[in-house]
Amino acid sequence: MSSWQHTGGALINWGAVRAAGQHMAMVKATESDWYVNPYYVPDAVGVKASGLMLGTYHYADPSKPAAAQALFYAGVALGQRGPQTLPPVLDLESSGGLSPAGLAAWLREYFATLEGITGRKTIIYTYPTFWNTAMAGSSAFTDHPLWIASYNGGSAPTLPRGWGGWTFWQYTDNGRLPGIKGGVDLNAYNGTIPSLYAMGNNIGGLSSGSLGSAGSSS
Repeated sequence: MSSWQHTGGALINWGAVRAAGQHMAMVKATESDWYVNPYYVPDAVGVKASGLMLGTYHYADPSKPAAAQALFYAGVALGQRGPQTLPPVLDLESSGGLSPAGLAAWLREYFATLEGITGRKTIIYTYPTFWNTAMAGSSAFTDHPLWIASYNGGSAPTLPRGWGGWTFWQYTDNGRLPGIKGGVDLNAYNGTIPSLYAMGNNIGGLSSGSLGSAGSSS
């Protein structure tokens, strides 16, 4: 969920989103080393107040230092450690001009900095074509949960090379939900409701199944 979903500056009715059967929402917090989503605070507060699990993400700019961006995101998202809060997310859609080896080094620095603060594995958001090219299909980061953007119209996402499974699947960028004007990205979670809530309270893992969620990746 980014500023684009706030058509005309309208706030989102998160209670209506929850009543429509959603269980979580992904909210953009920061981008690069300078941008803060102007709707981050009202969205984050509204998501939790409605009973939804809150996920937040940082939009990566690998043309700038990784550690500074991790610290920036952690400061805005208050460390991403509280109850009803999913692990932090890194939205990786740009190489910043780095080679696959350079981008891998950038990721290692970002994760080392952020995870030293949060104590939680960072979720990687990406899409298959980008990972297969910019990261050369690397399997070096498959210990991190994968949030994959795959609009293939099928019953399962298309995975990038190197990955054997997924945690979240963004299956459309033009869904509709009560409480949100215009289109919105929709996601599935590869687990049960109890395991999602356990993840949000940093006490559990994954099991099979799927459930709905609202979010945005840009």
